[in-house]
Amino acid sequence: MTQRRNSKSHGRKEVKAALSKNGRRPSDSAPSDPAPPDPGRSWLGLVLVLALLGLWSSMAVVYFDVVDYDRVLARATEFRLNFTNVLQGKLSAYDSDGDGDFDLDDAKVLLGLKSAERATPTTPEEPTDSGQTKPPAPKEEEPTQSHDQRSREDEPAAEPESDVESEIQEAVALPPPDDSFIPDDPRGDDTFSHLSEEKQVLIDTTGELVTEAAPQEAVVTSGQYLTSSKFTQEEEPAEEKEPKAKTEAKTEAEASPERSEEPTATAAEEKLPEKDKAKKKKPKLLNKFDKSIKTELDAAEKLRKKGKVEEALQAFESLVHKYPQSPRARFGKAQAEDDVAEKRRSNDMLQRAINSYREASELPDVTPDLLKAALKRRAERQTFLGRTRGAVMTLEKLVQTFPEDVSLKNDLGVAHLLLGDNRGAKAVYEQVLAVAPDDGFAKVHYGFILKSENKISESIPFLRGGLESGEPGTDDGRFYFHLGDALQRVGDAEEAHRWYERGHQRGHFASVWQRSLYNVEGLTARPWWTPRETGYSDLVKTLERNWKTIRDEALAVMDQKSGLFMPEEENLRETGEWGQYTLWQQGRKAGSACQGVPKTCALLEKFPEATGCKRGQIKFSVMQPGTHVWPHTGPTNCRLRLHLGLVIPKTGCRIRCTDSTREWEEGKVLIFDDSFEHEVWQDADSRRLIFIVDVWHPELTAHQRQTLSPI
Repeated sequence: MTQRRNSKSHGRKEVKAALSKNGRRPSDSAPSDPAPPDPGRSWLGLVLVLALLGLWSSMAVVYFDVVDYDRVLARATEFRLNFTNVLQGKLSAYDSDGDGDFDLDDAKVLLGLKSAERATPTTPEEPTDSGQTKPPAPKEEEPTQSHDQRSREDEPAAEPESDVESEIQEAVALPPPDDSFIPDDPRGDDTFSHLSEEKQVLIDTTGELVTEAAPQEAVVTSGQYLTSSKFTQEEEPAEEKEPKAKTEAKTEAEASPERSEEPTATAAEEKLPEKDKAKKKKPKLLNKFDKSIKTELDAAEKLRKKGKVEEALQAFESLVHKYPQSPRARFGKAQAEDDVAEKRRSNDMLQRAINSYREASELPDVTPDLLKAALKRRAERQTFLGRTRGAVMTLEKLVQTFPEDVSLKNDLGVAHLLLGDNRGAKAVYEQVLAVAPDDGFAKVHYGFILKSENKISESIPFLRGGLESGEPGTDDGRFYFHLGDALQRVGDAEEAHRWYERGHQRGHFASVWQRSLYNVEGLTARPWWTPRETGYSDLVKTLERNWKTIRDEALAVMDQKSGLFMPEEENLRETGEWGQYTLWQQGRKAGSACQGVPKTCALLEKFPEATGCKRGQIKFSVMQPGTHVWPHTGPTNCRLRLHLGLVIPKTGCRIRCTDSTREWEEGKVLIFDDSFEHEVWQDADSRRLIFIVDVWHPELTAHQRQTLSPI
């Protein structure tokens, strides 16, 4: 073995010696071969060429600014920091020695090659002013994000240029949570467990689609003349009865897409003690089956509350198709259709909602609270569309189902009043007062009915008691109006004045004198006007020049026993006889009345401010001796009233408006604003005949005259 090993090593030495002579083998040393090129020089030349090319390329790149080196370096640095932060964030859980990073020692512990020895960081004690050392402050829990990352989050984020970097940034900075999301209540209540559902149910069972501007406090002194009540101003009435967005809460509901769901505290609720308020239970809208699909219902409801009403409608329609036995899904569909109708101003969609509310109430296993909410909302929407008889039927079903709920009976009474069925409303409120004699809502409405039946003395305690209760639905200008009027008629003028003043302070009346309830804000208000102030001088001149023609036609009709002069039907007379013959009513001719007085009507056709006044009349008025008309006010501030004297006794006939009294003259026109309190006496020994022409208030625009609702 030793010899063989020595012979091999000896052979290798001989080969090395042969190759070491000029780098050639022994067979390559023939003197006849030409000398080959030196390989060292060839490699050196190639290197020089590449170096020159690199130099010129670098100069071109820098000179022509082909590559932004600063940006490349910045992006590389940012990438490195982000990657480092991610690693630190994800591997910080394995930092066993507490040195703030993941190193070799931590890896050994992770692999089981070393036991964990967590270092306890020490904080040097700081000397205080007194020379004593201050104990270290407790260490605050640090977030997993690094300082570099937190500083970058304050800057606007740039779009990632690579998928890798994008994934890193998403792993480090999560999107903020959705504040509008409220997790389900783990207690498993029978209701929609988040609070916003309770608010939505409350708001959805009250209110109207068309709302007026909130009343402002009238800053006037008692007796001062001002425009009419801001409580009933009608600046922009709709031509058609369409659903209008709330909002404009919009604007509603529509300034923000999300509807406002905070219910307004009523006066009665404000009076409740805190303990009683806490006892109020949330409505239970979910039956056992609906609880099993609560997650799907919540998702659809969340869309509706965020104002995505079309998407919510599609979601609820899908749920109804999937779970046709679910009352809550059907109710949600009705609410979504209601919202879409409001957004689109569509009566057809609103009718769909009305039908869906009914369908939800008729499903088996519907909870009482959902049944009540669905039918109440249905009745409100029926009333809005003018289908009052249908609303009465819906409310009657509610009253039969919930006989102990007094509020439902009160709503039924209002529906009867809207239908013009005072007798039916009276019966309902008598039932309410029999079981709840202190119910303020029932009191004011019952007093209102008694007053309309001319039971003046009987109406006063109910009207007064209802207003004094302060309960929701009682603070209405009509009740102040009729209570004051009743007190005036029984001779208690001072008490009447106090209630008128209170109504004025509550914003229902422009002043104690001006108590109309259907008004446009901002119109000049004065009790007496001159022709020049009205701008209708041509009309006044035409009436005064032709007063005898007008008189003769009126006398001819009045002398006929045709019954064309009808008794006054507004219950304004205390004594006497008062008849009227109407030519135009609410901007339209009254039947064939003009056939009896053709010349008079021909004169008026030239003046659309009179014939087109939808809030007034054109009529003859005859008053017999011994007639007294109670102090009263007209319904609106949108008109002025012209009185042309035709047959006027020399004495005994007078009219008072506010605190000024005047008398008529034959052939002369008096102009006053009948929204102010006025009163009439006819103490002469013969009849008094005048011609009444109502005209638009001169400050109303053409658009307002066209769109204001008739009265």
